[in-house]
Amino acid sequence: MDSYKILIADDEDDIRDLLEIYLKSEGFEVATAVDGYEALQILETRDFDLIILDIMMPRLDGIQTCFKIRKDKGIPIIMLSAKSEDVDKILGLNTGADDYVTKPFNPLEVVARVKSQLRRYTRLNDYIPKSNDEIVIGGLVINTASHQIKVDGKDIKLTPTEFSILEVLARNKGRVLSIENIYENVWNEPLYESENTVAVHIRNIREKTEINPKEPRYIKVVWGVGYKIDHNP
Repeated sequence: MDSYKILIADDEDDIRDLLEIYLKSEGFEVATAVDGYEALQILETRDFDLIILDIMMPRLDGIQTCFKIRKDKGIPIIMLSAKSEDVDKILGLNTGADDYVTKPFNPLEVVARVKSQLRRYTRLNDYIPKSNDEIVIGGLVINTASHQIKVDGKDIKLTPTEFSILEVLARNKGRVLSIENIYENVWNEPLYESENTVAVHIRNIREKTEINPKEPRYIKVVWGVGYKIDHNP
């Protein structure tokens, strides 16, 4: 089997070199870019399984690059930034990123997050569709094998992380799941200062699946407890 291909875009030489060393030691193929513009040029000629994007880069930053990538690619994207404020994290996730790591970081943590995202993405895309792989909740149809979502017959495009969150909620229809439950089921690691990550992804799912996200038919918040999926006609 071919090894997974990772693209790293960061204007700091030390960061690119460090991540490249650690990822290659785990058997990944790695390509690097010094900014978003170069990353997009590379993506025009090569396919990758995951992208690591720094937010603050010259010419074309990570936010704009992520937005452009998400127009036609659903592969996992992990954002890097020296900023730790929630507003920066939320901005990255709203653009379509799947995960977020704040600098300075332990490179082993980044490797672990890369593996986690690839496991999820592979699981969502490596099955042969079968009729019993569908979860139907009102007009919402989730095919867990083909990674396809339909709402009232219309195809909906979700990122790998958004799909995983929706699947976890759908498999527990009517049951309230805490943010900690959702995070640990999707990321396969303990929740640590990541409450906003789940909330932002759920808001993005609502924006894509609800006619009126402020009056959701499917994903409901249970204040002080968590989220559940149900259906209001």
